[in-house]
Amino acid sequence: MEKNEIFVIYGENPAEMVYRLAEEARLADLIGGRGRRIGLKPNLVVARQADGGATTHPEIARGLIDYLQKHNFKNIVILEGSWVGDRTADAFSVCGYRQLAKEKSVDLIDTQRDTARAYDCKGMKIEICDSARAVDFMINLPVMKGHCQTLLTCALKNNKGIIPDREKRRFHSLGLTKPIAHLNTLARNDFIVADGICGDLDFEEGGNPVYAGRLFAARDPVLCDAWAAVQMGYTVGDIPYIGLAEKLGVGSADPGKAAVRELNSSADGAKTPPRPSGKLRQLAGYIEEDGSCSACYAALIFALSRMGEAELRRLKSPVSIGQGFRDKQGGLGIGRCCSGFSSGVKGCPPSASDILAFLRSLP
Repeated sequence: MEKNEIFVIYGENPAEMVYRLAEEARLADLIGGRGRRIGLKPNLVVARQADGGATTHPEIARGLIDYLQKHNFKNIVILEGSWVGDRTADAFSVCGYRQLAKEKSVDLIDTQRDTARAYDCKGMKIEICDSARAVDFMINLPVMKGHCQTLLTCALKNNKGIIPDREKRRFHSLGLTKPIAHLNTLARNDFIVADGICGDLDFEEGGNPVYAGRLFAARDPVLCDAWAAVQMGYTVGDIPYIGLAEKLGVGSADPGKAAVRELNSSADGAKTPPRPSGKLRQLAGYIEEDGSCSACYAALIFALSRMGEAELRRLKSPVSIGQGFRDKQGGLGIGRCCSGFSSGVKGCPPSASDILAFLRSLP
């Protein structure tokens, strides 16, 4: 797998999906020596199960461990530190990682209880936990989701879990953007598998999960986040730490340079999208859905969530989406299945950014 590549896979079995991603990326070759210490860094910000949209599905870690152990890698650890105010020990139990570690005979490291030292991260002193620095190859397992302060959290921000709580507090006092970018000049991002199964629409702690049924792998954390931003309807400029990380030499912030390879069709991840109460139910009122694939539906939801109330009121008719509209005609349609409609956005699935631009261009 090259640095500019992003591999995407759709489905309903995260363990099988991530195993396929690892095979296609030739992960064993990327790691190299079998004696190297491999770290898995999920997002366990709170003690809530992954279906709430906040935390990394444990099946992703399971599939990777199966792959690694099959290729004779034995020195594997899972390390994480929940946000200030929650206990990582609780998250390990509630999110299924304690049981997984026991079954697979891998170590769990709670970075909230770890020692740390300060490093020069290209002009900014940042404390990093010793357990993270002891890893030879880090596999970053973020959740692609919203965030109330930074709008997006994915690969770059997920590395906040390898710093002590006192440093997390300082990051917030500094406004997050600058410290997140500088942290990643030293934090390892050797391989990234982003959990895009059902990330929360707005909040890091979950509650509004949007089912998209996909994972994607990358090697460049900046490019990973730039591409994720577009999928959620943002521009790279909306997430300032992405551009700053590029300026610091961490990676490329140009999503147009990503060589995206879909390993299967978005239809393989088809699942009836959830219709929870609250914001998602309100947004669903603007949609006429018939058999839509999860990734396509999620892109439309992400786009609608970016629109203000006045913009939403300008929609003169519901936006159609789904396989039930194939070979039919209509007004506004999203995705390849609505190619017969008078206006819309093509793609399978289209990005939230393209959908948002289209909806905002309507008279």
